[in-house]
Amino acid sequence: MAFTLTSPAFRSGQPIPDRHARRGDNLSPFLEWNDPPPGTRSYALVMEDADAPSQASRHWAVYDIGGERRHLAEGRSSKARTEDLPHGFNDFGNLHYDGPDQHPGDKPHTYRFRLAALGIANLPIGPEPDALIVWQAARENMLGEAELMGTYE
Repeated sequence: MAFTLTSPAFRSGQPIPDRHARRGDNLSPFLEWNDPPPGTRSYALVMEDADAPSQASRHWAVYDIGGERRHLAEGRSSKARTEDLPHGFNDFGNLHYDGPDQHPGDKPHTYRFRLAALGIANLPIGPEPDALIVWQAARENMLGEAELMGTYE
């Protein structure tokens, strides 16, 4: 079986509901994954806007997710941070989820949720890094990657 990342909120390649948008309820979507690579000890997750004008705009970064986990519940990373998982600063300067954020008249953007299965329990980074640092450290310790893509306009 393949390492997969899915959400009951939207299918891969389909529109992300407004409740998960920054101008909507700004709730992180429920995410679940299956069949991680053998030896997985933790996970790191980033969400990025693949169609941002300059470089990929990172909206969310969560790391040191325990290797036994198979999901993140809806809204667990939205402003209140009700779950005690370390977060990296997103490109909005926040330590929480910020959903898709389109300007009127923009073409639809593609958002990538990227989940890295890691062979280490904790990323070797300081507290409250930025999302790019989280992803760079994850790539150095990655056993596998699962991706879910959604669109928003």
